[in-house]
Amino acid sequence: MEMSRKTKINLFIGFFITALFGFFMIIRFSPIEGLEGKLYDYRFKLRGSIQPLKDIVIAAIDEKSIERLGRWPWSREKIAKLVKILSGGEAEVILIDTILSEREDNDPLLGKAIREAGNVLLPIVFEFDKNSKRPDDDLLLNHALKSIAHPKRFKQYSPISAKKALLPVPQLIKEAMALGHANMFPDPDGTLRWEAMVIEYNGYLYPSIDLQAASIFLGIPPEKVVLEATEGIRLGEKRYIPTDPYGRSLIPYYGPIYTFKHYSISDILEGRIDPKQFQGKIVLIGATAVGIYDLRVTPYTAAMPGIEKHASVIGSIIENRLLKPLPFSIHLAFLLLSGFFFTLFLIRLKALGALLLTGSSLLLIMGTAYYLFVQKGVWFQMAYPSNNILLIFIIVTAYNYAVEERYARKIRAMFSNYATERVVDALIKNPGMAKLGGERREMTVLFSDIRGFTSFSEKHTPEEVVAILNEYLGTMTNVIFRWEGTLDKFVGDEIVAFWGAPMKQENHAEMAVRCALDMVRTLQGLQKKWQSEGKPILDSGIGINTGEVLVGNIGAEGKKMDYTVIGDHVNLGARVESLTRLYGTHILITEFTLDKIRDLIMTRRLGHLSLIGKEKVKVKGREERVKIYEIHSIEPGMPSHIDEGDEGNGGLNDSSKKIDEGE
Repeated sequence: MEMSRKTKINLFIGFFITALFGFFMIIRFSPIEGLEGKLYDYRFKLRGSIQPLKDIVIAAIDEKSIERLGRWPWSREKIAKLVKILSGGEAEVILIDTILSEREDNDPLLGKAIREAGNVLLPIVFEFDKNSKRPDDDLLLNHALKSIAHPKRFKQYSPISAKKALLPVPQLIKEAMALGHANMFPDPDGTLRWEAMVIEYNGYLYPSIDLQAASIFLGIPPEKVVLEATEGIRLGEKRYIPTDPYGRSLIPYYGPIYTFKHYSISDILEGRIDPKQFQGKIVLIGATAVGIYDLRVTPYTAAMPGIEKHASVIGSIIENRLLKPLPFSIHLAFLLLSGFFFTLFLIRLKALGALLLTGSSLLLIMGTAYYLFVQKGVWFQMAYPSNNILLIFIIVTAYNYAVEERYARKIRAMFSNYATERVVDALIKNPGMAKLGGERREMTVLFSDIRGFTSFSEKHTPEEVVAILNEYLGTMTNVIFRWEGTLDKFVGDEIVAFWGAPMKQENHAEMAVRCALDMVRTLQGLQKKWQSEGKPILDSGIGINTGEVLVGNIGAEGKKMDYTVIGDHVNLGARVESLTRLYGTHILITEFTLDKIRDLIMTRRLGHLSLIGKEKVKVKGREERVKIYEIHSIEPGMPSHIDEGDEGNGGLNDSSKKIDEGE
């Protein structure tokens, strides 16, 4: 079946918007990328905190420590003492998250403590200023990654590259077990979501201090830490860290600040904590006091100490629970397919169904994204497909609303002069009930004409003729509308009405007959009024016929169109009305109309009526003869009856001939 213009436009809207969002995804359109970041953050908040790895604790440079031990930075002597206590407590790994880049007199003391502990990690910070000059940093080479698989892939995607390194003092570097970078790279909105697992510097790749701490804790030797270029990092045989092409990995935060166990350094140094509590643990030494730590915006909070980020990354590597974004190809394919199928279903639904489809689609996308995030550790982007579906729904709905409004105005303009307000409103709500093009339909037509109107017009002034004619036509129109008829037109003093269109009416014959009887009663009331006012009295005849006609917009398109009926049965109705003058009666109906109301008459559901059959007459344009009946109301209590009358032809054929010839 051929699609309508509206359907084609709806399909175009849906497919175009989907293609547009596909283009946005390819170029990483920043507004949608920003929204996806916020939706990613909200998944953390919705999930809540999870149980942290108990093997990771934080030795905090907190407000209490600042108050008791003095302002920061402390002397290397205090740090050396802290390292000795933690080492004596058999801490597995000690990570100092502060850059010890300036020389001090007590550096040898701290260097000795680091050497004796044998498990201390120190951070380095890379700089990216193009004008920076490289220092003599050969000491770094021992801490670069030893194994790189598929290095040729870096021709397409280069890792983050640094221009300069800020290092601890050389004496501390020599004694440290390992070095790792502590750089953090927030997204454009300032939120820290990615960990740079490696950074290229001077032709070598250096791991993050978190990666170093986790691999040392797990006992994985440096040569077993293998970077698979642009894809991930393999730690031994059992663990794999997925990365993006640039060596970044999503940070799977365990929760907000204080999710991991905190110990105040002042309590450690002053002996209020048993060093054995650190046995077998990774101890992260870092600042949490306001004003001295590096504030980080995370999915949970706008101000988290950077040391908390280190704890989350190290813990997730150890527990093998790092998040993995789905490949770009899957995201793009889902966007295109979801937009395509959503559009196909949307165009088949009405407003409420479309709203339910849109809501359920959005819930499905969001529910799937949340399930994959929490249960599978997969980041499924939902900003692109959900916004695509929402925009398709809004624009398609707006377009359909505009089309329907235009159609409603067309319906109202077309039918307001033909039918009642109730019928017009029903057509607007259900446009399918009115087929604006021509169609064949069984209907009942009514013709009413004023008798002797020509002679009446000749005897009265135009003002008098117009006044009484307007009163008559206005009153009769109200009667037609009362019985849910459609007013076709006025032809001088003649009224043409029909039933069965634009809305289908199964009882169209009954409604037309009831209307005719009411018109006669109403005219009798008008006649009494005119008589009391001294005005001339008008009388009329009504002809009714039922049959198949052609109904629709007929005329010159773009110039003059009328919603009307044409056909043989319409002509028959007009000729039957002409016979009322011959028989001297008010209402004549054809045998076709009687067939539709016979049971109603005999059961008196149509009132108390008398039908008297007249002769079968032959009218111009029809081969078969048609029997006509005079119908009028009788006194209540008297039984309704149908008198078939004379079946002969009599002299009516001559009369009908005269009528056909216009006499």
